[in-house]
Amino acid sequence: MAARGDERNVSGRQDSILEPLSFPERPGHRLSPEPDVIVPCVLCSETAPLPEKEALLRHLVLQHKLVIADVKLIADFQRYVLYWKKRFTEQPITDFCSVIKTNSEGPVEKQEHYFLLCDALPEDRVLREQLQQRRLEEILEQQQQERDDHSFQRTCLFCCEEFTGNRSLLLNHMAKEHSFNVGLPDNIVYCAEFLNTLQAKLDNLQCLYCEKTFRDKTTLKDHMRKKQHRRINAKNHEYDRFYVINYLELGKTWEEVQSEDDRDMGEDQDDDWSDWQAHPVHAVCLFCEHQSETMDKIYAHMQETHGFDFHKLKAELDLKFYQQVKLVNYIRREIHQGRCYGCQMKFGSKAEVLAHLTGSEHMMVLPEKSDWDQPQYYFPTYENDALLCALSDSESDSESADRGRDVPVIAEDISELRMLKQTSVLKHLLRDGSSCS
Repeated sequence: MAARGDERNVSGRQDSILEPLSFPERPGHRLSPEPDVIVPCVLCSETAPLPEKEALLRHLVLQHKLVIADVKLIADFQRYVLYWKKRFTEQPITDFCSVIKTNSEGPVEKQEHYFLLCDALPEDRVLREQLQQRRLEEILEQQQQERDDHSFQRTCLFCCEEFTGNRSLLLNHMAKEHSFNVGLPDNIVYCAEFLNTLQAKLDNLQCLYCEKTFRDKTTLKDHMRKKQHRRINAKNHEYDRFYVINYLELGKTWEEVQSEDDRDMGEDQDDDWSDWQAHPVHAVCLFCEHQSETMDKIYAHMQETHGFDFHKLKAELDLKFYQQVKLVNYIRREIHQGRCYGCQMKFGSKAEVLAHLTGSEHMMVLPEKSDWDQPQYYFPTYENDALLCALSDSESDSESADRGRDVPVIAEDISELRMLKQTSVLKHLLRDGSSCS
């Protein structure tokens, strides 16, 4: 194959960004497209509305033998296509795409060449990450506007009580008084449109959960009450765009958010921890499946087995707490995606990456700081990553003595902390981090 991409990635394995250790990969990609957006073909004058992009993708394959990998992980498909349409006019398509020959052992006249555009190409990967970051910034800005908007006014979906001031008052009321829980209010965006969607379904005498239609409102209410259907349908992707989590964590679905219980949000938390018992952490190695009950053991394992000295990197780079968080999440993500974090070479499996890291001595080779010191790596790659809970701003006295110098505790940048506190998911991360430290 005369191309930059790794052919082994053509097998259909999806790269994931954020997901729990059980790894049922479910990227939050089904966000409702805008119906009036027109997307052009990257190689000809053909166009299609954004909601019909599948037809455009079929056109690319059938007419131009071009396959775009992992389309579902592209945050802004229109901007993505417009970018590559311009680039393909500047350079030949073979400068960017992997070339795949079909029927390579058959007659020459039956052989075809297909082109694969994927994030194995650094330019494509950077573009995808920039589009994701831009979409995230737009959503967080919208979320903040809704938080600051005190002109909100709405009647409850299930009773005549009216709420003004902030959307959370209504959402908490419906959860507490009507057992209708859509998750934490801070995880909802485009709240007015969300409520309009729910109201329209109820006005059409449709159950919000099973989506069956009934003859009158009384029958519908009885059905939703008796069947405990006062929740939304987890399989209806119409709701995806209303959950911030779908823009933040591509490996976590809003269905998981729906299970969060916020019915007691307004009540004081019970501070009696007398029956709390500590359980040993089971930290997982950055490079293999090995687990240890203490952090000293997991650090020792990584150094002795893989030649990766986290404490040495921490001291040499003078890493603050959140920089350590971002570095761990960055390495986790690169390894999971089958990519060497030192040279960006891509492989077909985690075992191949590990063999490469060991053989090439790239274990202790990090890319430029700007590659991993990014806001997106505040979010855990693996949700139950115990290694994150053990990070600290400074080393212990004994460790400092071993290295012949004291490592000062440096306060985290205040502007970054303020940004973290503005989003609910990051508030959970901060809270979890403080509880584990």
